[in-house]
Amino acid sequence: MAEQIRCACTRCTIHGIKGPAMLITVGVLFLLSQWRGEFYAFRYTWPVLLIVLGLIKLAESFSSAEGHGSSGAQTPQGQGQ
Repeated sequence: MAEQIRCACTRCTIHGIKGPAMLITVGVLFLLSQWRGEFYAFRYTWPVLLIVLGLIKLAESFSSAEGHGSSGAQTPQGQGQ
């Protein structure tokens, strides 16, 4: 039987989205810079990264941690009994 690597609570799920969301945002900003020229240059649009990161952190703080660590996690022997 396979064990889960991380818990399935909402907070951890949103936390796992942070890296891919930042990578996609950087890619879109560079694409806009190449496609639309100087107005969308990265030096003008980098604050979008901070906005995306802030929105993700805000979503993490408002999400529920119900069930955090209880799905598939096993306690070491002699502890928690």
